[in-house]
Amino acid sequence: MQNAEQIVNGQKLFQKPEYQEVLANKKQFEGGMGAINPAKVQEIAEWTKSWDYREKNLAREAITVNPVKACQPLGAVMVALGFEDTMPYVHGSHGCVAYFRSYFTRHFKEPTPCVSDSMTEDAAVFGGLANMKDGLKNCAAIYKPKMIMVSTTCMAEVIGDDLYAFIEGAKDEDGGEFLPREYPVPYAHTPSFVGSHITGYDNMMQATMQQLTEGNEGEKKERINIIPGFETYIGSIRSVKAIVESFGANYIMLGDHSDQWDMPAGEYHMFAGGTKIEDAKDCMNSTATISLQKYATVKTMKMVQKRWKHKGGFSNPVGLKGTDEFVMKLAELTGKEVPAKLKTERGRLVDAMQDSYPYMHGKKFAIWGDPDFLIGVVGFLLEMGAEPTHVLCHNAPSGWEEEMRALLDTSPAKDSLHVWAGKDLWHMRSLLFTEPVDFMIGNSYGKELMRDTGTPLIYIGFPIFDRHHLHRYSISGYDGALNLLTWITNKVLDQLDEETKGIASTDYFFDLVR
Repeated sequence: MQNAEQIVNGQKLFQKPEYQEVLANKKQFEGGMGAINPAKVQEIAEWTKSWDYREKNLAREAITVNPVKACQPLGAVMVALGFEDTMPYVHGSHGCVAYFRSYFTRHFKEPTPCVSDSMTEDAAVFGGLANMKDGLKNCAAIYKPKMIMVSTTCMAEVIGDDLYAFIEGAKDEDGGEFLPREYPVPYAHTPSFVGSHITGYDNMMQATMQQLTEGNEGEKKERINIIPGFETYIGSIRSVKAIVESFGANYIMLGDHSDQWDMPAGEYHMFAGGTKIEDAKDCMNSTATISLQKYATVKTMKMVQKRWKHKGGFSNPVGLKGTDEFVMKLAELTGKEVPAKLKTERGRLVDAMQDSYPYMHGKKFAIWGDPDFLIGVVGFLLEMGAEPTHVLCHNAPSGWEEEMRALLDTSPAKDSLHVWAGKDLWHMRSLLFTEPVDFMIGNSYGKELMRDTGTPLIYIGFPIFDRHHLHRYSISGYDGALNLLTWITNKVLDQLDEETKGIASTDYFFDLVR
């Protein structure tokens, strides 16, 4: 067993005889038809690789296996941590919040501040008013944030708790000691049983912008609001800011969590960076708003365009074309020429793409992730002559499937490229066995697919738990496209090395000069 003098990691610990004995003894408790018959297990395992099983699997509706999405409050927490000194407050059970904090902390390798009012069985019956009154007061008193941002979990939504009334009640009862009347507490209803984390991001961002700007309409400023969306690559936010700043533009990054999840070593602070609250309150007086993720900001941008009458719209700066469109949109909004710095960066990217094109051209890929992520990365794959054979989006919103189909139809290989909206990674397994590809692009949950099907996995997406520091890079802008190009091409070369290392049998290709 473990001892304090010599700590053994799990990989080696569970290989020890005493643990192997425990695992062997557990077999007697395993039941079910054929569960302890190795031959039957193998027979079923082989059947699950067939076209017959694939058709049954794709017809499945009543259950999800290995989902490629999270629930709404996760997105709401990301919004909160993008604003200055703001504490995410989730009205619901403590277990849900532990999951959100763990999910982000494992991906970013940074602490994730977030509180809950810990609703339990009695609150589920009588409502969570008492929990919220105590919770908001304690949050303000203990952590002293400048703003508290409230979202909900399933429990609060099922019983129909009224956030507005509860927050007002908490302020009234507190008497202004910790929660003055003017203290900002934006809130959004984020039921986990509807939509996904990008829906929660949209609901929270729209509610925050609307509630903070209420009554603040004033003189318009020549300024651009940038909304990053559910962005899990810290470097992408910094790349976008660098592009905007190269134009000398006045801008607000609404929901800038790039510092919160990338703190330097030293003294720990609960909060870091984020959009200044005074800027957020004034954002409606900008002249333009650009959302970098269309499907993560549908509700938000509808308000911006219809109520605030802002110019801008959507722009997904991933890949060469996507970045070009973003740069040209900035040129249009600012009335300025594209800076020489950006032209140089673009030229370097094009040169690199020409170098790597022969290695990516014709390679077949399976890819999964969020809708905006997929639009960007699939577009880049097509620019490199690759074939995105299976494009799977579990949380595909209305209109996404048609947009992706139109994008794939620009490829000469369009008839063999497939869109899978609303499917999960167990569906993907069937697709990989019946219509194999050369590589997969996706998050850490693809590891078992890689082991099961033998298809190499390129780690790009969210969440990535079992690799370090990838989230610090950018996948946006010209530098981000270069990162994508580097990761993908080098994985192709790694695989080529694996396939040509047999001495005097397969070693006929070496990209080396001695």
